[in-house]
Amino acid sequence: MISEIDALLDAPLPPGRIVPAGPDGPDAPVLWLSDGPASPGLWARARAEHARTGLWPLLMDSRNPGDGEFRPWASGELSPGRMTSPGEHDPAGLLAGWWRDHTVVDEDDDPLPPDGRAAVTAPFGQRWPGLAPALPPGPDPDVEAAEYAEFFASLRPHVRLGLVPAACGADALTVVGWEGPVNQDDDTAKFSAVLRTWERRFGARVVAVGFDTLHLSVATPPERPEDALLVAAEHFAFCPDNIWQGARPCALASYAERLVGACTWQFWWD
Repeated sequence: MISEIDALLDAPLPPGRIVPAGPDGPDAPVLWLSDGPASPGLWARARAEHARTGLWPLLMDSRNPGDGEFRPWASGELSPGRMTSPGEHDPAGLLAGWWRDHTVVDEDDDPLPPDGRAAVTAPFGQRWPGLAPALPPGPDPDVEAAEYAEFFASLRPHVRLGLVPAACGADALTVVGWEGPVNQDDDTAKFSAVLRTWERRFGARVVAVGFDTLHLSVATPPERPEDALLVAAEHFAFCPDNIWQGARPCALASYAERLVGACTWQFWWD
C-alpha cells in the first residue's frame, strides 16, 4: 500500500521517498518520508484522509537536522522487526512495573538518598497509585491535533512529514520501529500500548516524534489537581526523564501542576 502512496492522497505530495524496513524488518516498507520540510496544512490533510489511506501522519524531527542524515528516519536507525505488538501488553501492568523500577533505590548508583528519592515521587513514594481515571470527552481530538501540528511545525520548521501504515499514532511508533525510549525499554510496542489508553482516556494524539522525543496533543487534559497528580505518576513511569532531567529533579507534585489544563504533552528519554 505505501509503495503506491502518490495515488492514495487526493492532492499531490511533496517530493519524498520510501524508507525500507531494514534487514530485520517486514517485507513491506514501513515509512514514506518527505525530502523537505512539511508544508502548512500537510499533516492535517494527511490525517483527514487516514480512514481511506490507512496512513498515519507524523511530523518527524531530528536530533541534528542540519547534518544531512536526519536521524533516525533517514539513517537506517529503525528496527520494526524487533518490536512486538502493542496488543500483547497490559498498559496498567507496564506502568506499575516501570514505576517500581524507577522508585527502587540503588544505594551503589543513586544521586539521591532514599528519602530524597521518595520526596520526588511524594505523596506516593514507592507505592504505585494506579491509573488516572478517564475524563469526559472534550473538544474533537483530531481538531486539537491538527492545530498542534501547525504550531509544532512553526516552532521546528525543518520537520518532515512521515506517513506510516498504522491504525493510530500510538501504533505508528511501533510499525516504524522507533527506538527513542531504548534506554528504558527496547520494545516500543510497550509504549504504544500505554499511548493507546491515553488516546482513549484523554483524547491524546501522537503528532510529532524525534530521535528520542515524543509530542502529543491532548483534547481532554486533567483539570483537577488530584487527577493531574495521577496523570503525572503515569508520565513518571512512562518517561522518568521528564521528572529527573535537569540539574535537580523536580517533585512529582510540581510537575503535576504543569499538567492541569495542558493540551500538549512532551517526553524526552536520555
